[in-house]
Amino acid sequence: MVELWNRVCNHDDVKAFEKLFYALNKPLIKFCVLYVRQNEVAEDIVSELFVKCWQNRQKLCGINNPATYLYIAVKNQSLNYIKKYSNIHMVQIEDTDEFALVNTYNPQKELEKKELVFKLDKAISALPQQCRIIFRLIKEDGMKYKEVGEVLDISPRTVQTQLFRALKKLSAVLDPDQKRARHSVSNAPVLFMLAALFACLFFF
Repeated sequence: MVELWNRVCNHDDVKAFEKLFYALNKPLIKFCVLYVRQNEVAEDIVSELFVKCWQNRQKLCGINNPATYLYIAVKNQSLNYIKKYSNIHMVQIEDTDEFALVNTYNPQKELEKKELVFKLDKAISALPQQCRIIFRLIKEDGMKYKEVGEVLDISPRTVQTQLFRALKKLSAVLDPDQKRARHSVSNAPVLFMLAALFACLFFF
């Protein structure tokens, strides 16, 4: 990522810029939606950001972590948008099934898994905004505590604390399924998903 950024800033490399765009465009849009709650608005904010980066590329040579820089820029633009259009009612859009566990050999199990994914996604959407953003940045975008702290302007310890709170809330929501899973092999996906959620705490 840093190499692509340097090629853009120092050599006006269009192909490098395209690679950078395709690598970060979708993750930045998803991140932006967590604030503005509208996909079209998020797409516009991110697109405008990339245009400005290209126009001002020669002034951005000193940036050591371009991904973090872009996430912070998207966050700031999103907050500006919310402040400007705070009187607009924002509608929650439907998220994609990033957590889907597909089993093509058993339609019944696949349906159960989709229902679990839907329940989990609904629980994530109900988290407080900062918990929700931290969870998605770490679990879906693979960011480290330090990177998330830089994006949100909070300490890594606060990031870890907020993530732990988010995971506790999600575990509580899934708890009825967890209890049934102790007595049924068919509910193994519940145990797998809970284990995957709490694994976040130990690898970042």
